[in-house]
Amino acid sequence: MIDDKICRLRDKLNKAIEDEEDYEVIYKISVELDDVIAKFYTKPKKKKILA
Repeated sequence: MIDDKICRLRDKLNKAIEDEEDYEVIYKISVELDDVIAKFYTKPKKKKILA
């Protein structure tokens, strides 16, 4: 789920840059993307149990 949100925000950011959106719009998307990525990497990982 977080993976999908990261991909959507990354695409949104790339489009905003390509379309030469206002700096504040690009910055806002970038900060939001950074926050989601940070949550992704701080999320506890599930341990695999080998049988």
